[in-house]
Amino acid sequence: MDNVSVVIIFSLSGINETVNYRVTLFTFTLLYYCVILFVNISLIMIIILDENLHEPMYIFLCSFCINGLYGTTGFYPKFLLDLLSSSQEISYSGCLFQAFIMYSFACSDLSILAVMAYDRYLAICRPLHYHSLMTKRRLSQLVCFSWLTPFCIFSINVLLTSKLKLCGSKIEKLFCVNWIIVKLACPDTDTVSNSVIAYATIFIYVSHGFFIIWTYMHLIKKCVRSTEDRAKFMQTCVPHLVSLNTFLIVIIFDLMYMRFGSRDLPQSFQNFIAIEFLLIPPVMNPLIYGFKLTKIRNRILGLVYIKRKLTRKK
Repeated sequence: MDNVSVVIIFSLSGINETVNYRVTLFTFTLLYYCVILFVNISLIMIIILDENLHEPMYIFLCSFCINGLYGTTGFYPKFLLDLLSSSQEISYSGCLFQAFIMYSFACSDLSILAVMAYDRYLAICRPLHYHSLMTKRRLSQLVCFSWLTPFCIFSINVLLTSKLKLCGSKIEKLFCVNWIIVKLACPDTDTVSNSVIAYATIFIYVSHGFFIIWTYMHLIKKCVRSTEDRAKFMQTCVPHLVSLNTFLIVIIFDLMYMRFGSRDLPQSFQNFIAIEFLLIPPVMNPLIYGFKLTKIRNRILGLVYIKRKLTRKK
């Protein structure tokens, strides 16, 4: 039993400074979580129910929104309970599970952005071959890739972490993160395997980033030559670029702060940095795509028009 953790409960200390305004924070957090649920579920239902939107680009977008729901559900319900509780604790298995959700959610986002970039590359740079290349089978494979790759990687990650002997139980964040759990390992514990997997994961997802850059180099080169392609780029690729840049900024900022940031900053500011990727992308992405993509925007406006018409009749 030397390699099995004796820690059964972790304490989350990131919420300590909110004692005086927890009710207010609970109210705003609950409202914000409801907004996240509403905008993502609305977009998912519009895509599912409208057969005109059963195209690869919109199916990837639907997957994007489902991933947003998956990641935020791994954080907000537990955080809301913590705001109402006198002690913020999480079980050992619950902590590992939350760490798995947080990491797989973030990496699934990048994987989905990569397959969306590939889809746009085929649609704009190879339009004559698009339908022969982006078949239903290829579409299914890409969706499975964007979900199963991070799931498999972080299953290994979390499994290795669960084997560590821990000498601490205090997590100085609002939620569990695999890297922080590893840092709680006893000094004599071998964490080489965890480090190897961590660097392999970084390599895989940096490769995703380079692939996206490669596709956009070709897209921009193609669009410079054609007014039609330029219009298509502005219509379908700009939302993707905004989502990508937002994702990269919040994730890189969080990772850099987690590794090199000062602990002298106010806890509330540290908390904001930690949950940026759970605050901004899950709301911003559905709104950007909803307003920018013509088919979805027209569908939303059509539903609003029908609702107004029915209201007037009453």
